Amino acid sequence: MSSLYLQELTKLLAKVEAHEQQAMESAAEKISQQLASHHLIHLFGCGHSHILTEEVFYRSGGLAPIHPIFVEELMLHKGASRSSQLERKNDYASTFMEKEDIVPGDIMIVISTSGVNPVPIDVALIAKEKGAFVIGLTSPSYATSRASRHKSGKYLHDVVDLVINNHIPKGDVLLHQQDISFASGSTVIGGAILNDILSRTIQKLLSRGITPPIFLSGNMEGSDEHNQRLIDAYKGRITAL
Repeated sequence: MSSLYLQELTKLLAKVEAHEQQAMESAAEKISQQLASHHLIHLFGCGHSHILTEEVFYRSGGLAPIHPIFVEELMLHKGASRSSQLERKNDYASTFMEKEDIVPGDIMIVISTSGVNPVPIDVALIAKEKGAFVIGLTSPSYATSRASRHKSGKYLHDVVDLVINNHIPKGDVLLHQQDISFASGSTVIGGAILNDILSRTIQKLLSRGITPPIFLSGNMEGSDEHNQRLIDAYKGRITAL
């Protein structure tokens, strides 16, 4: 039996490639400019969106100046349903975002497929106040299928500088059978989008004659020394290193 799930993922990837080329290219251009000026890329997501912040952090073949904002109360391991409730709290983001080392010229990528909950929206707003260029990875069609929970009535795609549409349908489900909807696609599609943007960024840095700061696999000869140099260079601002 052929995989209906893989077929739907393939369709979604084709849709992203067809409709998000300009947005992803714009994101890569902006990020490459700011990395050339020694700025950081910050990422934030709640619940399962948090997985994508780790996908590109301290990654073999990935850029070193990447800072995921880890808030354990908004992850799943300290209580899945509790994290969902906290994500819905207006102004909760200020409890952790005010202390984050985000400076003018940095990049902030906020990931929320539904785009309706207050915490990701407030993270985007606070990052903008700090002077970051904010990119939202979200699904506007999913968001506008229901009312925003943010006190302003706005969605994530309303408050960011650049929207990357992951084209995930309402409910983040790809398959439907016997009145049951199932099979999430946001993590796979989101991972592909982020890796595409960062790959484009690396290519743009190379075209400018800049050697990108890229981690090597820890299983390659000489990688420990190479990676330690990068850790030493960035750990002042990226404490998770």
